[in-house]
Amino acid sequence: MPTPSLKKRCSIALALASIACSLPALASSHREAPFITRQPKVDATDFYMFRSTEAGRTDYVTLIANYMPLQDPYGGPNYFAMDPDALYEIHVDNNGDGKEDITFQFRFNYQNKDAQLNVGGKAVSIPLVINGSGDINSPNSSAANVRETYTVDIVRGDRRGGNRQAVTSGGNASFDKPLDNIGNKSISDYDSYANRHVYTANIPGCGAPGRVFVGQRKDPFVVNLGETFDLINIAAPATAFDPNAERLEKDSLAGKNVTSIALEVPIACLTNGAEPVIGAWTTASLRQARLLNPTPANLSASKEGGAWTQVSRLGMPLVNEVVIGLKDKDRFNHSKPSNDGQFADYVTNPTLPALVETLFAGAGVKAPTNFPRTDLVAAFLTGVKTLNQPANVVPSEMLRLNTAVAPSSSPNRLGVLGGDNAGFPNGRRIGDDVVDIALRVVMGRLCTVNGVNTLVGCTPDKAPSGAIDFTDGAYLDHGSNFVNAAFPYLKTPLAGSPSN
Repeated sequence: MPTPSLKKRCSIALALASIACSLPALASSHREAPFITRQPKVDATDFYMFRSTEAGRTDYVTLIANYMPLQDPYGGPNYFAMDPDALYEIHVDNNGDGKEDITFQFRFNYQNKDAQLNVGGKAVSIPLVINGSGDINSPNSSAANVRETYTVDIVRGDRRGGNRQAVTSGGNASFDKPLDNIGNKSISDYDSYANRHVYTANIPGCGAPGRVFVGQRKDPFVVNLGETFDLINIAAPATAFDPNAERLEKDSLAGKNVTSIALEVPIACLTNGAEPVIGAWTTASLRQARLLNPTPANLSASKEGGAWTQVSRLGMPLVNEVVIGLKDKDRFNHSKPSNDGQFADYVTNPTLPALVETLFAGAGVKAPTNFPRTDLVAAFLTGVKTLNQPANVVPSEMLRLNTAVAPSSSPNRLGVLGGDNAGFPNGRRIGDDVVDIALRVVMGRLCTVNGVNTLVGCTPDKAPSGAIDFTDGAYLDHGSNFVNAAFPYLKTPLAGSPSN
């Protein structure tokens, strides 16, 4: 995060009611803590949870956990396989106590098929993940030199000691993950190829089947990273925000992919039957011990052992990036929501608004003064009353969704702030512009909205800049440029070699 001693400041001409003020763009969870930068395969970038919008699927919830940030499409020759020594999980709390009641566990396997060519009478192993024998168009294609598969278990109760059962499809408990989008010569129709990896998921105890997909996707997050971390080296707009111009200029992730774990589950399978609000978050864990092999052969570079240790955690966007202090970022990634009392000061007495006030003091921007920040407690730790707060709730950080709120036929990128109660912070959809929303909430927007301010315990006089439409200048919405109409909803990953 930037400090008050800046070499450059944004010069802004600001009409409080209508002109946008440029502020730090914030990656949702890309490289957000010191330790996770050393473990990119288990770095969660974004987490989404929303009522499915595809026709005939609105009685389902879609959960998407994205991992491995900042993937260059041309990042070969080994590309971006998931970690076979890691445990990836999506947790659901359906009674408000801050503890998982349902967990979906994903484990991966990476197989080298060891394709060989006869060169001068000798069989020699090839160096690539494809063997050149033809177009790759189906799972486990003979033209692929590697095969990546995964299993999914559902655990009810404690994630380690609860009742564990396998999720299957057509009687099989193993699912294929598609190769990354190498290029159009290797995979001529990547959409069709990837769609063959969308599986019907028979989830024990859930009745109606769901769906599952794991694979590379275009990173759906929109953010201006470079200038932000260069001490907010951004010239603020002096006129009203132009989404078309700003989108082209500011999206640092326009050329990046991610790897997505996408799961669609019947609502009735996730709720407890009495409480419509569910909370969820994603984690990744590694074994406590790693022994490096001094003479590795065929994917045996290390041996992992010991108990699982959680190293990544993501629920609400932006929390570890801009709310949790630097000294506690690794601790947060290792913690559970039920233990979030140790981080309460970061929410009730946040530093980001104070930094914003310093950076934009010349424009008269003021941080909210309602301490403790009950409005942020509602947004991040409990949910908002009458919207997505469970009847009995233990304050804990996670994404919360009221499953009784129907999907919107005309979603607004600002979610609840834009009058669309089916959007963030009631869950999170792919097209919700969480940076703009979070900036406005952090600066006190909830205190200025009649009716809402009563629910979150603050008044407009405590948020003198709460009515300003703060923005990072990077535009995101629910249009077809950002969101597909069908599961898994995320756009096709960018090709490493776009030429035909």
